[in-house]
Amino acid sequence: MKLAYIGTYPPRECGIGTFTMNLYKSMITNTVTRKEPVEGFIVAMNDHEQNYHYPEEVKLTIKQEHQRDYLEAVKFINLSGADLCILEHEFGIFGGQNGIYILPLLYRLEIPLVVTLHTIVKEPSYTEKAVLQEICKMAHKIIVMSQKAIEFLIEIYNVDKDKIVFIAHGVPDIQFCQEQTKKDFNLEKKKLLLTFGILSRNKGIETVLYALPKLLEKHPDILYVVLGKTHPNVIRHSGEEYRNYLQLLTKKLNLSKHVVFINEFISQKELFKYLSASDIYITPYLNEAQITSGTLSYAVGVGSAVISTPYWHALELLDEGRGKLFDFNDSERLSLILMDLLDNPEKLKKLRKKAFDYGRTITWPKSGDKYVELIQQILAEKPQIVVAKETTIDPLILPPFSLEHIKRLTDDTGIIQHAKFGIPNLKEGYCIDDNARALLMVLMTYQQKKDKIALNLTPIYLSYIHYMQNEDGTFRNFLSFSRNFLDEVGSEDSFGRTIWALGYLLNNPPNDSYYQTGKIIFFDAAKNFEKINSIRSIANTMLGISHYLKSNPSDDSMIETLNTLAGKLIKQYEENSSPDWKWFEPLLAYDNGILPLALLHAAEILKNEKISAIALETTNFLSEIMLKDGYLSIIGNEKWYKKGGERSLFAQQPLDALAMVLMYRQAFQLTKEREFLTKLFSCFMWFLGENDIRMTLFDFETNGCCDGLESYGINRNQGAESSLAYLISHLVVMEAFEAFEQKDLAL
Repeated sequence: MKLAYIGTYPPRECGIGTFTMNLYKSMITNTVTRKEPVEGFIVAMNDHEQNYHYPEEVKLTIKQEHQRDYLEAVKFINLSGADLCILEHEFGIFGGQNGIYILPLLYRLEIPLVVTLHTIVKEPSYTEKAVLQEICKMAHKIIVMSQKAIEFLIEIYNVDKDKIVFIAHGVPDIQFCQEQTKKDFNLEKKKLLLTFGILSRNKGIETVLYALPKLLEKHPDILYVVLGKTHPNVIRHSGEEYRNYLQLLTKKLNLSKHVVFINEFISQKELFKYLSASDIYITPYLNEAQITSGTLSYAVGVGSAVISTPYWHALELLDEGRGKLFDFNDSERLSLILMDLLDNPEKLKKLRKKAFDYGRTITWPKSGDKYVELIQQILAEKPQIVVAKETTIDPLILPPFSLEHIKRLTDDTGIIQHAKFGIPNLKEGYCIDDNARALLMVLMTYQQKKDKIALNLTPIYLSYIHYMQNEDGTFRNFLSFSRNFLDEVGSEDSFGRTIWALGYLLNNPPNDSYYQTGKIIFFDAAKNFEKINSIRSIANTMLGISHYLKSNPSDDSMIETLNTLAGKLIKQYEENSSPDWKWFEPLLAYDNGILPLALLHAAEILKNEKISAIALETTNFLSEIMLKDGYLSIIGNEKWYKKGGERSLFAQQPLDALAMVLMYRQAFQLTKEREFLTKLFSCFMWFLGENDIRMTLFDFETNGCCDGLESYGINRNQGAESSLAYLISHLVVMEAFEAFEQKDLAL
């Protein structure tokens, strides 16, 4: 029997990684009771571009925020000869909103699936609930580690009871003598209190600190050890703020001689030495919402005297006298329990004995055997596997996403607008058009991939936009490389594109500082929204307003502005359209898809059937002209395409391909019709050679995009506009693929 395991894995410092390792080793170890040997391999989850030196059982890794890695992994698993896949599920270890990137992998598995759930939320968000329900639908069995988890799955997530199996959290079969371990740590004369685990605000360590002063009056030989590193996500967002707070509180309470913070993620063997040396183990968590606690299981398993707040797992595991409970934040009650146990060694001994006896029943060899027995039953039943239909979007065709060329074009002022081949052309300076596009692109990248490079580039483009804004809210466009203004007021098109990027920022801010800056610029410009006349500027401005309204739906003034601007486009359509020409002008010019795109967004916000009908009518009109041969043939910018005339074939520009990609993505959002995804992907493939001259515009050496298709071939300059058009299109394709995978979730 061969098994594939998906989860985090050591040396990544993660409790689920330790669980995955223990489960794997307990299952592949042959015992006399096994009918057949078990072998397997690990598919390890990597976080935030981290790389680890994994042991040989790790055959493949998935970068958390890289969607294509999930698809490559499922192909590997399906071809590996594995009989069954075991998924260790925790929302935070998978990419996308609430870990949704794992779904495309699971949809494509051609072998049975068993899922171990490490977190089950009592009051889930819509997406949390939908994602977990989808996983449970695909799983043949769902393993949980508490009775409360079973209750939640049935009552909250509507999971079939027959699918759910209880197997207690395993405990390593490691034992040490307390007397010897105290000697090893030079703690023979100390009463050791211990808390272990990844440090974060919800751990409630301060509750223990407040309980110590009174206790020390009678037991001055107490030492409280807090063992564990700060959670990596906490470090990224708040640094060591919580640890520093605890250390300052320790000094304030005069506990410095009695409290030790050990900022390490120690080995399992070393942890069990600390647990064995401790007199009392404390888990002072601040709320009930913990369905499983590996650290608590370890403490009980080793035979510690455990005192805990009554979170869900503690209520079950410490039942029947296996531990003591005190209420959340109740330092006084904790102090009384500690005093009672330290004053009565026989009580302490009895508590340890009950915990130890129970711990013998949940060692990893026993838990591993239960997993093996369950999997043998599943395989014996030969379950039917339903593999999801493939979407027409194939992310594995896409080149790896890279910001290298954008970094090359960007300095501390902004992004250089032009390039000679792949080299920035400093003579041409900067423009707000491209800095707005660049801001949009890095915001999309950070939202989708949590890419630090994108986050670091964001303030450069935002500050350029801020610098170029005039007192009346309009924007200059051009700035020379020597930092001289080259115009007083930029084009209406550049104004609209800037509003689009700012609106997207207000709907998807990476932090509050950028949000507040963007908000000031956006609303300083707002007085000009209804003054603009260019229909493409109107369309771009509508996009910015639509994004803003998605997170500010009660702004009646901005809703009215959107309605007014949409009315202008509709008027243009009614004046210029005819039965054979469903368009806003008597010609097709540049950036054509942006016009239906704006109405598609407005239709979603305003719920207006007339706007929706015209948006889809003009979308289909562009499809008939630009996709009639099965690939995207862009209207050339040499002469464009006048009604009744001949269309211009050359000077095809990437900006037009981007507009088509965005248009079809929003059409799918509005209608959920799969054909729009097919067309979206066809338009994206224009960049990769599915075009009139069958040549790729993407440069695999520089990671830039060439500036267009000309009569002589490819314009090999790789300026900001074309490269940004490619990258935004790439991100939209990946987001559209995710949207298709989520279609049954109504996301």
